[in-house]
Amino acid sequence: MRNRVNLERFIAFRLIKRRSANKSRLAAPLYRIATLAIIISMVVMIVALSVLNGFQHEITSKVIGFGAHIQLSSYDNNNSLEPQPIKPDKKYLEKIRHINGVIGTTLYALKAGIIKTDDEMEGSVLKGVDGQFNQSFFNRYLSSGRLPNYSTSFKNDSILISKKIADKLNFKVNDPVVVYFIQNPPRVRKFFVSGIYNTGLEDFDNKYIICDVRHIQKLNNWDSTLFAGVEISINDLRQLDEITEKINAQIPTNWGASSIRELFPQLFDWLKLQDINVQVIITLMALVASVNMITALIILILENTRLIGVLKALGMSNGSLRKIFLIQAGAIVGKGILYGNLIGLSLCYIQYYFHWVKLDEASYYISYVPVKINWLFIFLANVGTFLVCILAMIVPSRLLAKISPLKAIRFQ
Repeated sequence: MRNRVNLERFIAFRLIKRRSANKSRLAAPLYRIATLAIIISMVVMIVALSVLNGFQHEITSKVIGFGAHIQLSSYDNNNSLEPQPIKPDKKYLEKIRHINGVIGTTLYALKAGIIKTDDEMEGSVLKGVDGQFNQSFFNRYLSSGRLPNYSTSFKNDSILISKKIADKLNFKVNDPVVVYFIQNPPRVRKFFVSGIYNTGLEDFDNKYIICDVRHIQKLNNWDSTLFAGVEISINDLRQLDEITEKINAQIPTNWGASSIRELFPQLFDWLKLQDINVQVIITLMALVASVNMITALIILILENTRLIGVLKALGMSNGSLRKIFLIQAGAIVGKGILYGNLIGLSLCYIQYYFHWVKLDEASYYISYVPVKINWLFIFLANVGTFLVCILAMIVPSRLLAKISPLKAIRFQ
């Protein structure tokens, strides 16, 4: 049995070597065409998977940067810009922080206001944060200026505004910003631009100004223990729903914890649609690769009909002949997968470092095609492509059983 397997491999690799030396009139160019089809399929799969993963990672990280993974607030808020306050004392915050997977909490408050200049007026929402707010996120998207420090013992008049608002109202770093608050009695506050950020998420950039939470507390006549809510960060997005349920079990009944998916369902539904698009692309590419390999196998069998007749006449079984041609087909698939990976990953890394392919930021929330390689997905794509191609060739390989040795030897 061992000698038979070695004979099958020996014959298969001899046939591969003959094609590589261009000694075969038909199989050699067919070999190249089939290999090219596998290469193209793999490149498309790798790029599609990496771009999808990049979109999901970049947009999710932007949304989370603004509002963390989970937001805890009063049930009475109903997404209001003038929310009912809660009193998240140390006892509740400690309970939340001790939940497995929670890595941090930030207190915040919201207040609607109107920015007024000599020529323009613009509605906005001031989001007050404490000294624990996500500085790394805003530092990443900071266009100019610096991040304000809200950890001091006194209220800081510095604010972060978006590039959208700055361009509309012609603000620059260190410029004064006058904000009017419609309440009874009306109030006015003067701030100074510390930094200008640009995330590309228009729903946020057109609306939010980051300020010291103590200003919002003062405007709302709240004491230092009252906030609009708590933003909670976790270390694994896959545990988002589970941790949200655990938090809801730890807090008072008039509070509610909502995950980022619940707060922005339209955005995450849009990302899910991209999953469907990629699944369709991968399915089509796998079909193209398998059809090409089926065609290649049939031609390889026809090309070697006389050899098949001779081997059958010498007593070789149909199963052994099938292995010879499946080994050849496997070599084609393997070579195509190898080169497809090299080209596909190279394109991904080029886009990752140089951002050559641009996008309309207003439509896609990012100015370039994002790329993030998930090695598990790449591995599964490689294994899946190889198995699909090999399995697809099992049926046509059964044509070998119908070949008569006598007719095959006479075949021209």
